[in-house]
Amino acid sequence: MGTHSVAEAKNRLPELIDRALNGEGIVITRHGRPVVELRPIPEPVRPVSAADLDWLKARRIKVSGKKRNAGEFVSAMRDEENR
Repeated sequence: MGTHSVAEAKNRLPELIDRALNGEGIVITRHGRPVVELRPIPEPVRPVSAADLDWLKARRIKVSGKKRNAGEFVSAMRDEENR
């Protein structure tokens, strides 16, 4: 992991960005203390399409029985696990 002062990082920022993009950990210090880490932003997750929603709708499980709010439902699930 590379550690660089703010002044050094200012002068070498393009190089440090390239190194971070290649997987190297880059930490920038101020007065000898780490304050910032350079790391790549992860690739965005693809957006949900209409086809994805149709797929989910076709596989939805319908629960019959007493209607409960989310808290009651989670409590019932927990109680079933503890039996």
